[in-house]
Amino acid sequence: MGYPDDFLLNENTPVFPEKDLISFVAYYFNCGDRYRRILKDHVPPLYLLETSGLKERSRHFMKEFQNVLPDVSFYYAVKSNNHPDAARTLLSTGFGLDVSSGLELDMALMLGADDIIFSGPGKTDHELILAVNNADRVVVLIDSFNELTRLERIASRANQTVRAGVRLTTDTSGLWRKFGIPLDALEEFWEKGLQCRHVLLKGLQFHTSWNLTPDAQVRFLHLLGDALEKKPEDWRKRIEFVDIGGGYWPEQGEWLQPAGTPVGLVKKACGTPVDNGETHYRLPACPISDFAETLGAAVRESLRAVFPCRVCFEPGRWICNDAMHLFVTVVDKKANDLVITDAGTNAIGWERFETDYAPILNLTRPEIKEKRCLILGSLCTPHDVWGYSYWGGDIQPGDVLMIPNQGAYTYSLRQNFIKPLPGVVTV
Repeated sequence: MGYPDDFLLNENTPVFPEKDLISFVAYYFNCGDRYRRILKDHVPPLYLLETSGLKERSRHFMKEFQNVLPDVSFYYAVKSNNHPDAARTLLSTGFGLDVSSGLELDMALMLGADDIIFSGPGKTDHELILAVNNADRVVVLIDSFNELTRLERIASRANQTVRAGVRLTTDTSGLWRKFGIPLDALEEFWEKGLQCRHVLLKGLQFHTSWNLTPDAQVRFLHLLGDALEKKPEDWRKRIEFVDIGGGYWPEQGEWLQPAGTPVGLVKKACGTPVDNGETHYRLPACPISDFAETLGAAVRESLRAVFPCRVCFEPGRWICNDAMHLFVTVVDKKANDLVITDAGTNAIGWERFETDYAPILNLTRPEIKEKRCLILGSLCTPHDVWGYSYWGGDIQPGDVLMIPNQGAYTYSLRQNFIKPLPGVVTV
């Protein structure tokens, strides 16, 4: 199927600047000796979690928002990387934990976390009982009217008072309706909450995702501020915190194969092959300092009716993305442009690299040169793709390949499918 010229000309996904890509690759090649020393004692395939990176990122994030707002709290979104060492490390830097299930709540309690927010839709009675039994450490972000009723019943039976907030949906028409209640139902919800003797409503939460810029967060802050301005003062005084959620994209932006661009996605949908070749694309993201400055100003302007109140943030991807790397080994070379590794993409849980771009570095034969080659995993599926090129002088069986910055929504999504999962080394 052909495409009209004006459609192709309207493709505006920015090309990844070559100098930035080379700089990224060179940085990790320059660290190659350190990684090779680790690999002497730990055989790939493996995940490498660098706690120093977690600490640096968490402190950077906290500092930027502490500079612009007087009363802030930070919670690591455990779902972004649920390895216990990640949460344990971030607790040591002053973060609380944001959990989305009883499984994650169990881990947070086991780690000794004493400042936990429990969010997510569809909480079971068992999960709510766990939260109630640890009410001194957990704030429940209630997702629906029904959940409020069930939480009151469970807390009443335990003769326990539970601190809580209410989640607000940011989209009342799409799939995001799954999360929270509509803003125009907030007053009704709050009044119902005031009738509960064992649930103490303390604040509000909302979340927008995939934030390359703070625009979506600012828009909802304005909507929330307008709504709160119309509420009675005694009603507003009960709000002790507003939780802005997470979804902050790392500064390097989103890296895409041609198949991940709008034109590539349309071509794929129409059955037209897409050449995932030498051209890579990058959607830019704001630095966290811009997020902090913009959101700080929006909070002061939009929430003046309830300000000063404590403002909470739930970063996940921004904190952990750069702190975990994958290492795999080439086990077969079937052609000059096709190799098979000893691990499959069940290690990251989905076929992300058909559309996302991640540089694959040959640590055995380092060279600042990208060469086209299908880098495939060893699963019995053709969608087991690591990439369409590698950086290095050559590629042969036995070579160790590094895929940097795979800390977010990879380890947490791993699945037991055909091949064993890589081990984890924490340094």
